Amino acid sequence: MNTAPLLVELFVEELPPKALQKLGDAFASVLRDQLVALELADASAQLTAYASPRRLAAHLSAVRAQAPDKAISQKLMPVSVGLDASGQATPALLKKLSALGADASAVAQLKRAPDGKAEVLFYESTARGATLAEGLQKALDEAIRLLPIPKVMRYQLQDGWSSVNFVRPAHGLVALHGSDVVPVTALGLSADRTTQGHRFEASVHPVALTHADHYAAQLRSEGAVIASFAERRAEIVRQLQAAAERIGGGVRPIEDDALLDEVTALVERPNVLVCQFEQEFLAVPQECLILTMKANQKYFPLLNAEGKLTHQFLIVSNITPQDASAVIEGNERVVRPRLADAKFFFDQDRKKTLVSRVPQLDKVVYHNQLGTQGERVQRVRAIAQAIGAQLFAALSQRHDIDGTQDAEVVQDYLMTCVDNAALLAKTDLVTDMVGEFPELQGTMGAYYALNDGLPDTVAHAIEDHYKPRFAGDQLPRDNVGLVVALADKLETLVGMFGIGNLPTGDRDPFALRRHALGVIRMLVEKALPLELGQLIARAVPVFGDKIQDPAAALQDFFYDRLAVSLREQGYSAQEVDAVLALRPQRLSDVAQRLAAVRAFAALPEAPALAAANKRVGNILKKAETAVQPQVNAALLHEAAEKDLYAALQTIAAQAQQQLQAGDTTAHLQTLAALRAPVDAFFEHVMVNADDVALKNNRLGLLASLHQSMNQVADLARLAG
Repeated sequence: MNTAPLLVELFVEELPPKALQKLGDAFASVLRDQLVALELADASAQLTAYASPRRLAAHLSAVRAQAPDKAISQKLMPVSVGLDASGQATPALLKKLSALGADASAVAQLKRAPDGKAEVLFYESTARGATLAEGLQKALDEAIRLLPIPKVMRYQLQDGWSSVNFVRPAHGLVALHGSDVVPVTALGLSADRTTQGHRFEASVHPVALTHADHYAAQLRSEGAVIASFAERRAEIVRQLQAAAERIGGGVRPIEDDALLDEVTALVERPNVLVCQFEQEFLAVPQECLILTMKANQKYFPLLNAEGKLTHQFLIVSNITPQDASAVIEGNERVVRPRLADAKFFFDQDRKKTLVSRVPQLDKVVYHNQLGTQGERVQRVRAIAQAIGAQLFAALSQRHDIDGTQDAEVVQDYLMTCVDNAALLAKTDLVTDMVGEFPELQGTMGAYYALNDGLPDTVAHAIEDHYKPRFAGDQLPRDNVGLVVALADKLETLVGMFGIGNLPTGDRDPFALRRHALGVIRMLVEKALPLELGQLIARAVPVFGDKIQDPAAALQDFFYDRLAVSLREQGYSAQEVDAVLALRPQRLSDVAQRLAAVRAFAALPEAPALAAANKRVGNILKKAETAVQPQVNAALLHEAAEKDLYAALQTIAAQAQQQLQAGDTTAHLQTLAALRAPVDAFFEHVMVNADDVALKNNRLGLLASLHQSMNQVADLARLAG
């Protein structure tokens, strides 16, 4: 059957820019899927999605004018019900055929086939394939219905009576199959071949599309519109780079994919222009200037080779006048008061120290069950003191300076920094700058701390205690920042879990999953000598009677998040399950344990030992009382149990030494030598002997084996 390309376009008022790409992709993909389901197109047909501020469109390379007919076999009823003794159709059969559009003449053509115990009548017919007009109407309705619209508008149609719901008012519908218009309707519109180009720069109004394949080219040449979101984005990137090169000096536009996507959704034909502002504004922290230019104006700040903000910036205009000076001057005039506001906030904020702002936090509600930000700060301080004391003591031991005068001086200084940073970490929340730009919390605190003459370590910790803010974000740069960051996140997690405010499904308003992953990353990537259970235990008492102890549930939450993270890193579910089953308290050891398990699993002895461990675990679980790993050598009668005991004395002892030395891989590989005596034991020794003393001794032997083999991971979890 002949095919032709298909083009469908909805022409609308300005679409929400942050949702544009998603809307365009969804519109095109649903349209394609529906046509494929109706057999009007093959799955191999090439789909091209178009999305500009005023249009959603889809192009499909090959679409049939009509779907192929389909042979249908319909089960009617058992022969005994449909035909009488003489072979004539019963009233029931005739009624059924009538409902299908057939009459008595079809009885002779009915097919008989066994269906279970009875012979059944089948009616075979041919269903006409859907026409493109029928199928496209259904597909278009579904594509509109399933659009991920962030906020629906209700507007009245031109008839003055009807109204429809859509993301924005629609003003045009194009449906072309090759060069022919497909008669479909949507949102009160009937399809034709005309659309609108650029508001100001189109050479033709309207643009009459000649063929589905000419859509993008005609819009570009006659309508001054780059219809493809991807092409428009690439053009903006090209122009931004070209503009930076013309300026010279190694300047480059700031890299921000979200900003680039939003600007792409705001223009139909981009034109990048260079603007500038007064250099006096560069005295303001560049984060403030960059944020106001990005968030409020959608501009691209320019950075020099050292990453410092320059006084020049790039704008993406939607018009291309011969003389762009008016556009440039207009944007420079618009941005100036924005920068002046930032400078004013910065100057005003510096008139008060961070310490003087601490009492204001008592007036800021954090949570109705957990109190104010001031109360929260005191909890974070207490948790940070506990973590800092443990961490710095452990680090002193690690570096063999514990107990020295130098170590005491350093620890006192660091603990003072920790306390100051924890006290001041939230004070920038009550500054004018952060009130205007909440995204700058932490960043402005660091600037104001330096302005107050506080040490760099304290300033860095104030900024870094929010890190990591997102997946892949940097961790705090020093130990003081790590301590305060851990304390801040643990306070949030313990508090929220303690009042039962847990994440559910996709809802996580307090970002508890992100906080947990942040704690995990710091403990693992910084190899901190801290135990998870102890960290939680130190955080719980600071809440007093405001919470219920959430330690057990919170630990489970941490290990669940860690398991997800490890699987995403490429570890198998079995490997992760085996290691985390033991609930290792030092998360910095997990990677080493996983490597050891992976190396062990590759050994030929691994499957048998994993199965044996599973068997031993089941035997010990079924024991009437808890089994202690103790063996009376005098009660060992069988040769196989004597051999296993002897092997444990030598092999397990060697493996234990390797474990104490930190070589987990060698530990497990050494234990692999136990396979032969373990196999022999289960082959020749009956554990549940009639003699109770003998039975208990053998259980003790198995408990010793189980204890020796499962110190790095639960090897039974590796069994298939």
